[in-house]
Amino acid sequence: MIEKNVNVYKKSVTRILKVDPTSKRVSINDNRFYSRNDNYYPSVTSILQFLPKGKFFETWLKDVGHNSDIIARKAADEGTQVHDAAERYLLGEKISWLDENGKSNYSLDVWKLILKFHDFWTTVKPILLESEIHLFSDQYKFAGTCDLVVEIEGERWLLDLKTSNAIHTAMDLQLSAYAQAWNETFEEKIEKTGIIWLKSSKRKEGKLQGKGWEIYEPSRSLEDNFKLFEHVHELFKLENPNPKPTSDQYPIEIQLDPNIYDKIEG
Repeated sequence: MIEKNVNVYKKSVTRILKVDPTSKRVSINDNRFYSRNDNYYPSVTSILQFLPKGKFFETWLKDVGHNSDIIARKAADEGTQVHDAAERYLLGEKISWLDENGKSNYSLDVWKLILKFHDFWTTVKPILLESEIHLFSDQYKFAGTCDLVVEIEGERWLLDLKTSNAIHTAMDLQLSAYAQAWNETFEEKIEKTGIIWLKSSKRKEGKLQGKGWEIYEPSRSLEDNFKLFEHVHELFKLENPNPKPTSDQYPIEIQLDPNIYDKIEG
């Protein structure tokens, strides 16, 4: 039996840290997992790594070769900056391109994406219900962090913010998994899901689109997308029958022993 409102964590956490003051070491658990009642649930995004990337990705990988890691890290860093700015924007903070010394806080490309998010919010005028919340599916044993749950013209939307150059099938499945976890928790169900795509080719303003952004809606139903997600989840479980996070340990302080050379000579 799933209790209402107990499988939602609102505090934004990217890694689980455990500090041992006695040994003066810190353990950093694998961020592909979420801690849940002394159990670990794999993240939705780590599960979806088992979805085939498709011919387009394979061709791109061959074209860019060893530069793929650099390109991926740059894209991930840009996405993180935009997500962080959007979260602070919705908390009422002023987001500035330049600091008090006239130096840029963001690259021009990232700033353009942030401006598109601002344009989306002021154009659509959604009612914010939740942002950056951790959702857990106790029924299917997975977890993830949902970007936004909003109300648009009386309908409850679950939205994910994307700065990618294209929309992929994995994104549809990701939305359906988050919606499943939400619906296990709340009486007020998710009615629609979508991607706030900040690199859209759309140039005309409309109901759910503006210059360079749009709300993309999956063509398949939530139910159909979640069935596909569960197929991928089964592949994940086949390769990870007992999934557990790895844990790296690091000292939290170091100091040079002043007698180190005496010990060597001795």
